[in-house]
Amino acid sequence: MNALLDVILPVFIVLGFGYISVWQGYFSAALVDALMKFTQGFAIPCLLFLAISSLDLGENFHFPLLFSYYASALICFAVGLIGARVIFKRDWEDCVAIGFVGLFSNSVLLGLPITERAYGSDALQSNFAIIALNAPICYTTGIIAMEIVRNRGGSLKALPQKVFKAVFKNALIIALGAGFFINLTGIILPKILVDAVTMTSKAALPAALFGLGGVLYRYRPEGDMRTILFAVAISLILHPALTFGLGKWFNLSTPELRSAVITGAMAPGVNAYLFADMYGRARRVAASAVLIATGLTILTAWGWLALLP
Repeated sequence: MNALLDVILPVFIVLGFGYISVWQGYFSAALVDALMKFTQGFAIPCLLFLAISSLDLGENFHFPLLFSYYASALICFAVGLIGARVIFKRDWEDCVAIGFVGLFSNSVLLGLPITERAYGSDALQSNFAIIALNAPICYTTGIIAMEIVRNRGGSLKALPQKVFKAVFKNALIIALGAGFFINLTGIILPKILVDAVTMTSKAALPAALFGLGGVLYRYRPEGDMRTILFAVAISLILHPALTFGLGKWFNLSTPELRSAVITGAMAPGVNAYLFADMYGRARRVAASAVLIATGLTILTAWGWLALLP
């Protein structure tokens, strides 16, 4: 109960403030979009840049950690894709979008604050290692799969260019790349610049949670409930369970196991909806899954925190 009260509820109360603010008209949709643009395009990139630029790459980029998390994520993508086709008889394009819901956990907006509140800021090193590869792996997987099913029998010559553009125009990827560059070259940045970036990064998580609450107000569940619950179960149950099993198999350290499982246990990120919207496929399923899973994360995260050492 202490984990629920002390760790999880404060995160969701901030998210709830954003939801209520839009619901009651205190914040318009345009203001929420502006806030999310600031957090996802500037504040969170600053946070990730600082983390990666000072991260001990040799110690934190541990293959068993990354394999435990991403092998589980890719299995969930395959289960979502195949299940949507076999069980729910969806078009292949819809199946890819539904699979993406199980692939893309909300590693930043939910995973970071919950891990930080549960175990402290020093426990985030493994989270940052996972996040560094999240967008490249997830977007590359989703885009390749979608383009293959969209071009059945056609040419895939333009596929590498589409993947490159979609991945490397992302502000998070640019920030991560800059952080890796600073880390590997050993360049010392001016203290004034570091202080300014640090100040901006401190706004990232609370502002992002508030904005996420406002965004979720738009995604009220509509129809397709069996398919939505299928996607939610993959995200909240299958992904962390697989990650936990593989983590135990590889004998991950306690901090690594905590970071991997908690990240895997998070609801799908808003990017799951953005991916569906980008292709115009399974938008209702993706949007509703994001909303319902985010609400249920209050309980499932509590359960995983109780289970973890």
